Amino acid sequence: ARDERYVNVGFWSSVPIEPGAAVGDVNRRIEAEVTRLGGHKSLYSDAYYDEATFARLYGGHGYAPVKDRYDPRGRLPTLYEKAVQAR
Repeated sequence: ARDERYVNVGFWSSVPIEPGAAVGDVNRRIEAEVTRLGGHKSLYSDAYYDEATFARLYGGHGYAPVKDRYDPRGRLPTLYEKAVQAR
């Protein structure tokens, strides 16, 4: 819609992993907050979305039929596999 705003914010550094924390915990918190605010991340950095959330945010409902039609044997990775699972 014409009244929508687009803001892209990048973090070009890293934070120390606290004892007991996992790699990606801070990134997951950022993803959750951005999603809560009605947005989603650009996929130039690591992503930790679960598959259902990724599909909802990045057009999985439109992508799946196209993937099924043009790659019926599943030879190519899905967008989720490429963007989140780094396949």
